[in-house]
Amino acid sequence: MSEGPMDLRDYENAKFELASILRVLSEAAKDKGDRVNEQIRALFVRLAEDRFNLAVIGRFGRGKSSLMNAIIGIDRLPTGILPLTSVITTVVYGSTEKVIIHYDGRRPAAEVELDQLPEFITQQANPGNVRHVRTAQVQIPAEILRRGFHFIDTPGLGSAIAENTRTTESFLPEADAMLVVTSYDSPLSEEEFAVLRLAARYDRHVFMVLNKHDTVTDIQRREGLEYVNAQLRHVLGPRASEAFSVSARDGLAAKLTGNTDALGASGIAAFEEALIRFLVEEKQQAFLSSFCERVLEVTHLDSTGSTFADVALQIRDFQRALGPDNERTPADRERRLVRTVDVGSLHELEPCEICQRVQSVSFDFLCHYQYELSVSRASQEHHARAKGLCVIHTRQLAALAAPQGVAVGYPALLEALSATLAKAANAASVGGHDVLVRGDVLPAPGECALCRLCVDTLKEAVAAIAASLQHDDARDVESLSGICMLHLPELVAALADKDVIERLLDRESSILSRLADDLRRYATRRDAIRRQLSSAEETEAADRTLKMIAGLVNVHVPDSCSQATCGPVLEIGASGVSRNREVPEMAFSDNRP
Repeated sequence: MSEGPMDLRDYENAKFELASILRVLSEAAKDKGDRVNEQIRALFVRLAEDRFNLAVIGRFGRGKSSLMNAIIGIDRLPTGILPLTSVITTVVYGSTEKVIIHYDGRRPAAEVELDQLPEFITQQANPGNVRHVRTAQVQIPAEILRRGFHFIDTPGLGSAIAENTRTTESFLPEADAMLVVTSYDSPLSEEEFAVLRLAARYDRHVFMVLNKHDTVTDIQRREGLEYVNAQLRHVLGPRASEAFSVSARDGLAAKLTGNTDALGASGIAAFEEALIRFLVEEKQQAFLSSFCERVLEVTHLDSTGSTFADVALQIRDFQRALGPDNERTPADRERRLVRTVDVGSLHELEPCEICQRVQSVSFDFLCHYQYELSVSRASQEHHARAKGLCVIHTRQLAALAAPQGVAVGYPALLEALSATLAKAANAASVGGHDVLVRGDVLPAPGECALCRLCVDTLKEAVAAIAASLQHDDARDVESLSGICMLHLPELVAALADKDVIERLLDRESSILSRLADDLRRYATRRDAIRRQLSSAEETEAADRTLKMIAGLVNVHVPDSCSQATCGPVLEIGASGVSRNREVPEMAFSDNRP
């Protein structure tokens, strides 16, 4: 699969590869009948809905929410609240922070702010669950959640053990593992022992965490761990894993400040590594292997189809590559070259700011231009002499100008073109060669006034960003928009600092890699008819991808004009040709885009 142990991204990429293989099978199965197609659709659904479910259990005051905050690296889950016995809180990925409240019965779900969560899950604000809340889904833009990690935060223990046990038991089938949180002040209460016995009955792996190790001495820490580990072996037998000693408070602080030494001392880093390793390895063995077998079952339904046979071979190759020491494809090796940078939520990422600047200047120019054409004879005559604007900018003007403005502003150009064609006709009548070329009727490269303005604007925007990155500490690479591929090479060429170039390219690389993942998730969920599972980032990924590749749609900066020889920008004003680039305020036409 890839060098080294599988991680969350490796596992997700494996599912993307399976989805790609499954699409080939789906295309070949279109005429194979409903039975085959329904089985393929069910496989897509399994891929789309697969996730890591971790049931988090612990008494009030143990630090469950603090621990989850430390794992996701965001101090947003409310702490110090006493939940109801009958409300489950799930923590999943969302492009923006919010909470979806699901009710019993047919009452529709409601969206609330995260700060309002205690109003729905606490005994004080919702006594006896009079609001009939079934679950509260917390959506947070955290990377570990984006990779498919779901917390199932079960109610705090210690108030009504029978009801707690029933609630926890009802969610155990959905859990890949259980995280039991206790603490050094009174490790392993009777309620927590009951949870361990429940895990043993359902054969669920248990991660036991002793929180608040920052409050005890090294001797007390060692004694506490020895006691808890002995009890785990007694209840769970040989499958018991060693307990983890952590300080959720110190771990969260370390993540927020980027202090790797403090993160290691908190115990959170070691716990996360073991947690992800277990879940990925368990999923690799259970989910991927089972999924491959089900795909092979479908390929056996048609022994005559060559595509079915090819898919079966691909699946067997995939199965052989599941070992930790194998690399599956060159694409896996390429993905390993990406040095992942935290780019935050792409939902908040602005389009290329260079494009935006050129687009803004172009729009202002065209508004001014179409106005001047409709009121100024000098502007109309200059427009005719210049053969108008280039084709692309003429089309943009057409989207903006009112018919009345074109009717007033374009006759002079049409008359000039008419005369040019008449001369060409005369030349043709006497056997002339090259009687008409494009430059006779359209502006030659570098002659379109708006093209020259866009080139100058592009150069100014690139220079300003480069200077800002290299000299202004208040603006760093992380604050940039997503620079499109049209303008990224020019920005890199304008930078002199190698460290800045490296950070810029690493960030852009991470944005594109993340977009690729979002596209694959969206495609898989659409194949499974599960588009409702897509985050806002995944839904926007197609549009954002095209903008990252080609820039904004109304931006045109011709390569042939991006030379120093283009000269200064000429603009049309009421008094004729002007070099002033300030665009005055004016009324826009009804056809403004």
